[in-house]
Amino acid sequence: MIENIIFCEECRKDVAYIETEEIFQNELKGEAFEYKGKKAVCNECGSEVYVAEIEDYNLKALYDAYRTKNSIISLENILAIPEKYGIGKRPLSLLLGWGEMTFSRYCDGDMPSKQYSDILQQIYNEPAFYDSILETNKNKLKSLSAYEKSKRVTEKLLGANNIPLAKIDVVIEYLLCICEDITPLALQKVLYYIQGFYYAFMDEFIFEEDCEAWAHGPVFPNIYHRYSSYRFDPIEGSVTCDEPVLTIYEKTIIDSIIKNLCCYSGKILERFTHSEMPWLITRGDLPVSASSNRIIHKKELGKYFKVVKERFNMINPTDIENYSTKMFEQIN
Repeated sequence: MIENIIFCEECRKDVAYIETEEIFQNELKGEAFEYKGKKAVCNECGSEVYVAEIEDYNLKALYDAYRTKNSIISLENILAIPEKYGIGKRPLSLLLGWGEMTFSRYCDGDMPSKQYSDILQQIYNEPAFYDSILETNKNKLKSLSAYEKSKRVTEKLLGANNIPLAKIDVVIEYLLCICEDITPLALQKVLYYIQGFYYAFMDEFIFEEDCEAWAHGPVFPNIYHRYSSYRFDPIEGSVTCDEPVLTIYEKTIIDSIIKNLCCYSGKILERFTHSEMPWLITRGDLPVSASSNRIIHKKELGKYFKVVKERFNMINPTDIENYSTKMFEQIN
């Protein structure tokens, strides 16, 4: 058993202490409250000693007593809302038309007004109420992905029969969960490599979607438009990471690409793709900066990555490291 040790002002030395339960009376915002708290007592002289953790506990107990008496939502319920509805603290504040940091302050212990508390309590209790806010105010969110994620989570709570996510969306959710600082540019290139290397190892494509040979490399157009508002900033991932609906083979290949290619910036990955045949063949004689929606045909993509697998003697997906290292050396 670990013994609690603290400095005792009376004994003038470090001593063991015990915790006892006490009934305290204190004032908060002009009101008197009685609540159950804790007290730390020196084991040697019996005097009260200061323990920061116990003081924090007692302060929370006082605030909880205030919340209960005034029907203010509990801190526990506030903290549960983002996870329950799959939305970040800042996006939730924007959705509610509050200051961007308002909900974050409540999560840190600030006391909401009764009006705001009632809204949060109703959100916590009633998924249908939250869903109506989400639909009405979705234009206040900075990204479509935040809305889509929260919508799916909310529909599950409401018992809706959801259409299964497309495999590309499952992969994106996994990438955003694992790669905390992936930008829209990097995401496009990583999806391209997942598509290519999955075919190289499995003889089939993981996505149905085609990518196009844009000026800055391969791009999946619908995914580009979904995250274009982030521009050069990392895409905001989910608050929670659900277990992805991926097979063991899919996850093994994706994890290797995360390890060996997500370590590079989007601009570096763009330079990789500019030296690879699928993009070069599709662009043809187009000027470097010219816009284009030419599709990189899966036949060309699959053929190239099959050759890469053979050339680099890839036995399993961990060998993708050999290719990424060589490509980085080649562009420097």
